[in-house]
Amino acid sequence: MLGYDWPRLHAALNDLPTALLLTAVFFDLLGAATRRVLFRQVGFWIIVVGAIGGVAAVLSGLQAEEQIDHGDAVHRVMETHETLGLVTLGIFGVLAVWRIFRENRMGAAERSVALAVSLGGLGVLIATSVYGGRLVFDHAAGIPSSVLENEIQSRGAGHAHAPGEEHGDDHAHPAPAAPDSAAPAADSAATAAPAAGHTHAPGSPAHEH
Repeated sequence: MLGYDWPRLHAALNDLPTALLLTAVFFDLLGAATRRVLFRQVGFWIIVVGAIGGVAAVLSGLQAEEQIDHGDAVHRVMETHETLGLVTLGIFGVLAVWRIFRENRMGAAERSVALAVSLGGLGVLIATSVYGGRLVFDHAAGIPSSVLENEIQSRGAGHAHAPGEEHGDDHAHPAPAAPDSAAPAADSAATAAPAAGHTHAPGSPAHEH
């Protein structure tokens, strides 16, 4: 599908409803605080579009679940993520339909209830996102085992970065081999101190035996 499998498509789609629904609740709160109809109308239209985006995110997530290799730990997190996603979609889907039919006829009490429901939905949305992040960052869900093995080998090859380390060209690399003319001197040094061993600059990769 345009070079995307279901897990990648889900990852691409789930950011849209999250951002939209968060923004919709923000404008609803702004409208309630300032009593400006414009903010409330912006929140209404964004929540409708966000709910539609939520349908796409949930459907792609259900398809992705069938294609991800996983064990028991991933399965438990995935099931929680799925349940929270469905609850989120249910809350904002009902809220969107409610406001489509009632937006221009809501009284103050009904609008307060709608705002409270949207805040509750936002809390569930955040929990859904947290569990989605755990799937990727704690369990590498959706990443094939062969890719993980290659990445582990790549990090072990000496081009790994510690957390917080800046990228750049100042990595410590093994020193180039000495020219042939320096070989006698190196032999003499090795003979004079055979037990001294050799040192590496900080960050140099370890030798493999």
